[in-house]
Amino acid sequence: MSPAATTRGRTPSRRRPTRKLETTLLTELSDGALVAGMDEVGRGALAGPVTVGVAVVGAATSRRLPHGLADSKLLTAHAREDLVEPIRRWCAGSAVGHASAAEIDELGIIAALRLAGRRALAELAGAGLAPAVVVLDGVHNWLSAPEQGDLFAPEPPEVLVPGVGLPVATPPVRTQVKADMTCAVVAAASVLAKVERDRIMVGLDGDFPAYRWASNKGYSAPEHVAALHKHGACELHRRSWHLPGLGEAAGAITPPPEACEEDAEAEAYARDGYESASDDGVADEPLWDAAPAAEPSGGLAAAVDGTVAAPADDAAAEPGVLAGRA
Repeated sequence: MSPAATTRGRTPSRRRPTRKLETTLLTELSDGALVAGMDEVGRGALAGPVTVGVAVVGAATSRRLPHGLADSKLLTAHAREDLVEPIRRWCAGSAVGHASAAEIDELGIIAALRLAGRRALAELAGAGLAPAVVVLDGVHNWLSAPEQGDLFAPEPPEVLVPGVGLPVATPPVRTQVKADMTCAVVAAASVLAKVERDRIMVGLDGDFPAYRWASNKGYSAPEHVAALHKHGACELHRRSWHLPGLGEAAGAITPPPEACEEDAEAEAYARDGYESASDDGVADEPLWDAAPAAEPSGGLAAAVDGTVAAPADDAAAEPGVLAGRA
């Protein structure tokens, strides 16, 4: 067997998430502080909600990660389902928020993402959990309100904390490229979001069987596009988009550019169908965090308004940005 061969098809090159980034951030915060990871799913779908998951860890969170934890896009549906309860037991708290297709049409995809994220944070706050910082995958901070208002970009409505009645606060945001692959708390959030949105779309399939959402989850799979051409759009489609198969847009998938930004899922669904990972997508040993990496230059406090170097993690030490509180 060649050195590249692996047990159950897992290759050594597949990067496994660690707690390095969360541990580094926690060293800059007060005792008892929490770090949240947040990730979205459904940004590039043609129908259904956009969904945001959030998971929270603290210094007391176990260093032993849930068995097989990885970015949701690298796992099969079965592996993701099996991870939900272990993730919930592992982290200090978790939640999932949604914004509907109608809200996407009304607000635009970025403001809808912000609304879904705030709903997830409000659920956490209702349980008494208030993270000091949120780690977002990618380079774009869609969670915090823009520093300067834009008359042509509506801000979503306030989200109130259940049982409190006050607007939920948005913590400072730390963006990190490929965080869903390298950062354990973000990977956990990605799995929770993916599983819950998939369940929603499967549940809706019986009401709208022509679109076959049980298999394509609202993405632009060929059978979905063909159904749009034959039956038109329903109330759960994002009607403000140029949906494929409808009128002049027939055959052209042209959601707004911001909908496709960093949305690897949309590409995978269109190219490979629903399952973009093979059944060997689960690691075959427990994942343990390594020793904490060196803290970012200047520390967390100094980085509130600037750029922070990510902790060393192989070749993934790419810069991230920590935005101030909205």
